Amino acid sequence: MKKINVLVVDDSAFMRKLISDFLSENSQIQVIGTARNGADALTKIQDLNPHVVTMDIEMPVMNGLEALKELMKQHPTPTIMISSTTKEGAENTILAMQYGAIDFIAKPSGAISLDLYKVKEELIEKVISASRANMKQATKVSFLTKKPTNLHSDYSKIEPKSDSVKPVSSIATTWHHSKKKVICIGTSTGGPRALQQVITKLPKNLDAPVLVVQHMPPGFTKSLANRLDSLSEISVKEAEDGELVKKGTVYIAPGGFHLKVKAVGTSLAIQLDQTEPRNGHRPSVDVMFESVSALTEFVKIAVIMTGMGSDGAAGLRSLKKHGVVKAIAESQETSIVFGMPKSAIATSLVEEVQNVEKIAETILKYV
Repeated sequence: MKKINVLVVDDSAFMRKLISDFLSENSQIQVIGTARNGADALTKIQDLNPHVVTMDIEMPVMNGLEALKELMKQHPTPTIMISSTTKEGAENTILAMQYGAIDFIAKPSGAISLDLYKVKEELIEKVISASRANMKQATKVSFLTKKPTNLHSDYSKIEPKSDSVKPVSSIATTWHHSKKKVICIGTSTGGPRALQQVITKLPKNLDAPVLVVQHMPPGFTKSLANRLDSLSEISVKEAEDGELVKKGTVYIAPGGFHLKVKAVGTSLAIQLDQTEPRNGHRPSVDVMFESVSALTEFVKIAVIMTGMGSDGAAGLRSLKKHGVVKAIAESQETSIVFGMPKSAIATSLVEEVQNVEKIAETILKYV
């Protein structure tokens, strides 16, 4: 079996050794070198040509963000960021995702995390997943710095182009354009970039609320919501327990909490809880989809985008069993990791498979 060659980049000699030792415990991984800062890393990447890089964000000489930007220009390589959970660390991590990092690991405690063993298995899993990532797509995404101006002001008039729709399922369901709608989106590895591609194209007068589960640990989803809100016409926020759901607003599940909804009179209210993780995830797409499936007065638009694993597939079955749903999956061509969309497509319950840049248009067609 071909080994996954990894370069470990961290300014702390202790952390370099700890991360190297953890990764070396897995028979699929081989640490071929270490670097003490971003500048050192760029030189060694050219010499060693690793399959995956783990990159600390906070380093002297050249920090991880600066190094990542240069790396994606010079020698695109799957990169896992190693981040602190401070507010600044979370904001930098979200930026790193936009610059082309595949994923990140949150240090359990501070710059020198003596308890890094708590995330050892997660680190190994993410390095293995990153080695298979779609780098062509990771480096292709353009980065927005301000709100786009070419949004559809009247999305009710959108008609799909003949070549823009790729039907998959032949399931006959009657779509009720007049009924209340709810949009629910699930994503994981590569998700922040995919969400930017979709949410920034949704108009502020969208006639439905949008619920989002992005696999992330506590402390990072608020920064993700704030960044997407700054780039979008539609309002984006981290969901709060008990708040009433409004049309034209995107609600992102907080890291560490499942996102559910319940009917309160004619309105919907957010429910957050810390019940057991589902398939290792909290928030879980399956949990959100299953909760939404109980809303009998709504028709649903379910979207599953890039991510490893199969979260969302079981929830999609529940949605289809209990109501009228249109399901959209991201294509293999644009997925950073084609795990979750592939599992959804395998259920034969997905109506359309779309490249990420067409997903917003497809959502609006059904709204």
